[in-house]
Amino acid sequence: QVQLVESGGGSVQAGGSLRLSCAAYGHTYITYTYCMGWFRQVPGKEREMVARINSSGGGTYYADSVKGRFTISQDNAKNTLYLQMNSLKPEDTAMYYCAADPATRSCYTRLADTQFAYWGQGTQVTVSS
Repeated sequence: QVQLVESGGGSVQAGGSLRLSCAAYGHTYITYTYCMGWFRQVPGKEREMVARINSSGGGTYYADSVKGRFTISQDNAKNTLYLQMNSLKPEDTAMYYCAADPATRSCYTRLADTQFAYWGQGTQVTVSS
């Protein structure tokens, strides 16, 4: 069983930065061997993928809305996933979730939350104008 614990959310002004962390528990090298992603959700809307990092360091994906501002990374020794968020905008305000799924098939096509089996509890990010 995999457990994910997010931290790092908070309130910032537009233009500011935050770094989200997601610690993975359950066995070693989760962040290296699983498909890992960050999603966000605002009330009344579907959860959307923000960024994804493929297993074995096989590349990344970013939603167009965050490309150039957000960076997903991992520290496999710490079994931790990160999301560095710069130049934050009010429209980035959401609950952010870390997600993981075993890479038994390709990570490259995974964009939907239904394609990830394990989820953290979420961390709130609020950006004020």
